[in-house]
Amino acid sequence: MKLSTIKRIAALALTLLAVLSCFTLCIFAEDVTGEPQPPVNDAPIQGTPNAPEAPNAPETPVADTVATVLKGIFSGTNLALLGAALAVALPCMGSAKGVGIVGEAASGLISENPSIFGKALALQALPMTQGVYGLVAAFLMLAMLGLFGNPEHLTTLPIAAGAYYLMASLPIALSGYFSAVRQGRVSAAGINLLSKRPSESGKAITSSALVETYAIFALLVTLLLVFFSPFNA
Repeated sequence: MKLSTIKRIAALALTLLAVLSCFTLCIFAEDVTGEPQPPVNDAPIQGTPNAPEAPNAPETPVADTVATVLKGIFSGTNLALLGAALAVALPCMGSAKGVGIVGEAASGLISENPSIFGKALALQALPMTQGVYGLVAAFLMLAMLGLFGNPEHLTTLPIAAGAYYLMASLPIALSGYFSAVRQGRVSAAGINLLSKRPSESGKAITSSALVETYAIFALLVTLLLVFFSPFNA
């Protein structure tokens, strides 16, 4: 197994571990802050002579303070916004990397044969679409959360809703990133094809477009999960 593959698997495992840790902290915060506190009645009994003054209010336990902070950080709103951010950030990162791979391969070819710039540009533009898919998914997610019409809905979003939107963003976030990088590599191979047979640009574009199919499938799943979410505003 290649070292790069091991690194990707380790990164994915750490990402999943971080997501599970966030959910654990959210549940911990919700449980601790949701426990009913016993009433404190320190008022003196009427009619008792020389009744002592009521003591100061007890200090807030450290556990409650930590739980309150965690609940503020890992709230339903923040989890939902994190999902929208991942939906657009990861595909855009993959698109930038894929376009860069093709651009590096095309630069040397164009320097020798500037007449094929248009065909090389078409191959270089193909990995850009994953970033557009992520932008569409994030925009729809924010619209369904009520950010543009009912922002008050975000302030009352439960943790379950935030976790739902975070999970809904993962298909396009992960598939968009990896498919954009792979598509960039296939397009770079198409640049090599153009260097030998410039008339075969259609075959190179078709081979690269096939990789994008899986990003479209992931986008469809994300859109369906967001559009039919029971937590929409």
